Amino acid sequence: MPDERHLSPLPTPALPPMAAPQVMRDVMSSFATGITVLTAAGEHCHGMTANAFSSVSLDPPQVLCCIARTAQMHEAILRAKHFGVSVLSAGQEQQARYFASRDRPKGIAQFDEVDWFPGRKSGAPLLSGSLAWLECELAEVYEGGDHSIFLGTVLDASRRPGEALLFFGGGFHQGMPSSRTA
Repeated sequence: MPDERHLSPLPTPALPPMAAPQVMRDVMSSFATGITVLTAAGEHCHGMTANAFSSVSLDPPQVLCCIARTAQMHEAILRAKHFGVSVLSAGQEQQARYFASRDRPKGIAQFDEVDWFPGRKSGAPLLSGSLAWLECELAEVYEGGDHSIFLGTVLDASRRPGEALLFFGGGFHQGMPSSRTA
């Protein structure tokens, strides 16, 4: 255990209420994340670029994603009760930007611009060329400020080797190649 006398506490400035969202955004830009496209099938079919995604449990296999309550994806997942996750590869920056744009078509038409296939368990669109895919059944929804935390039980998953698309410092970057084979 380190000698606590030599540890310097971090400064803890009070965040002004109006500046807190921008300060939080700036601070979190220091944390590199992978990029996913979340999808839901059905009447409210939709896709959305997201980096607020994480593994939760191996047994049972579960993941989470955080989505603003005002986002169309929020309602799409609540209605479908399932969601798909495409973990984007280094060559998929264009798809990341496309699914982050509010100018794309609505519904299933938004997938006309990309190569995709329906998930075997959920029917959710999964993007071809991604590093990995997961299909999840909605297990729980938790309140998290202005977002909801969707906990999904993984029904199916697969992966392939390649480089990851990362988000860091407000921009896209290519990650290290996977040394493992699928």
